Amino acid sequence: MNGGHRGCAGRQRQFVGWRIVVLSMIVIAMTGPGQTIGVSVFIDWFALDLDLSRATISTAYLIGTVGGGLAMPRVGRAIDRYGVRRSITVIGALFAVAIAFMAGITGVLWLTLGFFGIRLLGQGSLSLASTVAVAHWFERRRGFVIGLTMTVGGALMALVPVALNEVIDALGWRSAWLVAAAMVLVVLVPIGWFGFVDRPADVGQQVDGDVAAENQSAMVIDGRPSVTSDEAIRTRRFWVVAAATAATSMLITAFNFHQIALLGEAGLSATVAAAMFLPQVLGTAAAGVLTGVAADRIGMRYLPAASMVLLLAAQLLGASVDAGVRAVVYAIVLGATGGAVRTMSGAVLPAWFGTRYLGSIQGSLTLIAVVSSALGPLALALAH
Repeated sequence: MNGGHRGCAGRQRQFVGWRIVVLSMIVIAMTGPGQTIGVSVFIDWFALDLDLSRATISTAYLIGTVGGGLAMPRVGRAIDRYGVRRSITVIGALFAVAIAFMAGITGVLWLTLGFFGIRLLGQGSLSLASTVAVAHWFERRRGFVIGLTMTVGGALMALVPVALNEVIDALGWRSAWLVAAAMVLVVLVPIGWFGFVDRPADVGQQVDGDVAAENQSAMVIDGRPSVTSDEAIRTRRFWVVAAATAATSMLITAFNFHQIALLGEAGLSATVAAAMFLPQVLGTAAAGVLTGVAADRIGMRYLPAASMVLLLAAQLLGASVDAGVRAVVYAIVLGATGGAVRTMSGAVLPAWFGTRYLGSIQGSLTLIAVVSSALGPLALALAH
């Protein structure tokens, strides 16, 4: 698989890790149509054209998301086995097919199947692969780099609902899915195959661009032994991260999924409500970078607790949101919560458990996050 990369090892003078970071940012951004913020702009159209209630749509979303989440540990093991290069290429092509499928849905059964495809491949698999890719290339600055990747990728992703809303206004919601599918196919497949390199050793480089260390054991990566997924999930550390991730995934997904309607009740138009995803970028950027710097310089013990403080603040603001400044503040804090938790989990897992089996470990955490996110929209719809 990597013979071509190894053949070019002697010519690789510049550290490839930064290229992997940029490409991972693009991959994260391109998952937008499979993320809640991308799906949210279609909810009213599903309800209108398919004659479905919000509770029914939320249930379909739950079933599709849970189904996709159950496959995450297996996807993680596949990434460990085949590498991020092959994984992103194949998953990107399948993701484009799944997005195109959404253009032809005619009822709740097909909607559920479509949700399964885009959530499994976009929100789950591609996000997982891009996080693993970055972690393989950095160690000392891993927190900052992962925070930067999540921040820029999230910022670009925040443009997706705005762009989709414009395409819907111009061409209709079904055509918007086809346009999104074409963009994913044209962008992800080429950069997956031609841009990504699985590990530094494939091009004769080392983590962080260091000089090669002699007699380094294959089972010891980044100066610490790597543990398997089964070993990791038996530790208290893993479940602390899992609890913070689950709570954040459930509540943020619920508010983002119904954002158009919820902010509409506060007096915002559909376009302005969709644009409120943009202030989230500010919060995501600040929290992502600061969390990464804190992970590198201070340590990671208190990061889960700090992220939960942000989540609490976001929910309190959401309970009293209005059409004024409070809506913007709410969006910023909500984005900060997501940025902090994504950076926290991306930094602590390789730091605590090593990178040899990171795909499998991250896959187990992604399963918990995806299933939790599936419960949020239905719970909020029923409570409303």
